[in-house]
Order: sequence, then structure tokens, then C-alpha cells
Amino acid sequence: MSRFSDTLERLAATIEARKGADPSTSYTAKLLSEGVERAAKKLGEEAVETVIAAAQGDAEGLAAESADLIYHWLVVLARAGVTLDDVAARLEAREGTSGLAEKASRTQG
Repeated sequence: MSRFSDTLERLAATIEARKGADPSTSYTAKLLSEGVERAAKKLGEEAVETVIAAAQGDAEGLAAESADLIYHWLVVLARAGVTLDDVAARLEAREGTSGLAEKASRTQG
């Protein structure tokens, strides 16, 4: 898992560094400058493409679309000011709790 987490950290740092970059020279800077709605739309598109690749049993496509999905997810997080540590804290808070119980607690609260 360290290869994935290392890559994720580097990508998140690169996206963060692009916040002030020229949108005409960086796709990431362009997405960040267009607002969270545009970044979220791209995230949704990539999610659909990931689901299609999975449903078709296309392992290579699934890996590629997953990479796109994760990239766009990180852009949305960066644009919204949410860090990977914020996400990790939520995941850690759920550790040791049944997924069904955790979901039920969200719908009741």
C-alpha cells in the first residue's frame, strides 16, 4: 500500500502547488480556477467511466479510469479546501465499526 499512498501524497502536493499556476499552461490550474462545480462534474464523469470499465470486466480500463477518478477527486478536495488528513480522520473514526451500523448512525442523526 505504500506505493499507492506515496503516489497519492505526491499527486495531492502537485495539485496544491498548481493552485496559483496559469490556467492556460496547466489543466489542473484550469480545473481549480473554474470552481468546485466544474471539478465536481469532471469527478462525476470519471466515476461513471470507472463504473463502466468495472461492469465490462476491463481490468486495464478500470485501472486507467480509477487513476482519472482519483486525480479528479483530489482536485475537488483541493478546490474545497479538504485535505487527505481530513479524509483520513473520517476513515479512522469509522475503523472498528460495522459499515451497516455506521451508515445507520448517519441516517438517524
